[in-house]
Amino acid sequence: MDVEEQAPAPTGREALERESEVTFFIASGPGGQHRNRNATGVRLVHRPSGIVVTATERRSQAANLEMAFVRLARRLEVVSAVDAPRVPTRPSRAARARRQDAKRRRGAVKSMRGPVKE
Repeated sequence: MDVEEQAPAPTGREALERESEVTFFIASGPGGQHRNRNATGVRLVHRPSGIVVTATERRSQAANLEMAFVRLARRLEVVSAVDAPRVPTRPSRAARARRQDAKRRRGAVKSMRGPVKE
């Protein structure tokens, strides 16, 4: 099992600013003239990983920029997370015998159910 070892992407603000391409665009939706006429939407493209995030919730370009950087950091953390390898386990012979014995006892109790025999 050969797994590529990757260093996790830095999620600090300065590092993200260096590695990202910032684009502003006109966001549609509710918010009035300020939102519809000004480029308040923010799109970040993380060049090393190709991850794209956008933020268009606020009418403020600065607030959307902050939200976009937060989302990019969160996405990079999720992508760079490494799952722990699964360790397969199996029950011991004694545990298997206990389980079978319990099933036999339970089956005996259930077999006593039913109509009363005369």
